[in-house]
Amino acid sequence: MPRNFNPAWKEPRLVLRAVIFTLLAANLAAAVMAFKPFGGSPDDLRREEASLAQQLTSLRDRVAKDKLLVAKMQSARKDTDQFLTTYVTDERFGASTLLGELDRIATEAGVKELPTGYSEKDIEGSGGMKMITVTAGCEGSYLSLAKFINLLDKSPRFLIIENLATAAPQQNGAALNVQIKIDTFMNHGEVNP
Repeated sequence: MPRNFNPAWKEPRLVLRAVIFTLLAANLAAAVMAFKPFGGSPDDLRREEASLAQQLTSLRDRVAKDKLLVAKMQSARKDTDQFLTTYVTDERFGASTLLGELDRIATEAGVKELPTGYSEKDIEGSGGMKMITVTAGCEGSYLSLAKFINLLDKSPRFLIIENLATAAPQQNGAALNVQIKIDTFMNHGEVNP
């Protein structure tokens, strides 16, 4: 090889041109991959359209279910308010209403009321409800006591017979003495709007 022979790759201009051409080609390839200027193939577009249509259907189904849930919640709230208004006594009238109901039932059943006591307890998390426990003593015949319990069970007020103590006969033999524990509920204030 002659001394003045200079290979082409040692020529700085040619090497620089090759490097610039390589960098330009790499930039163009990266731009095409990043921006996809040509769109997609028809199959890609159909798949994307199907995917978006499926998402739209799923979102519409979710909205319909949520609307149904809201309607059910409003109906439940209305039913709850109606139940509370009908069966639960407002605290302002509670004691007199409850005692009046027990007096009415005892009179209708032919039972003599003995001393009555009651206690109240707030119901945690109820938004203003109290549970009232009434301990009532009653005296009467077996038939009148059975009628008393039946009338308690059918009362328009929400009364729960928690406990019925054993009936003890009186000295005269015809009457029975019974202790009964009744639970009911009172609302502190107005029914929720």
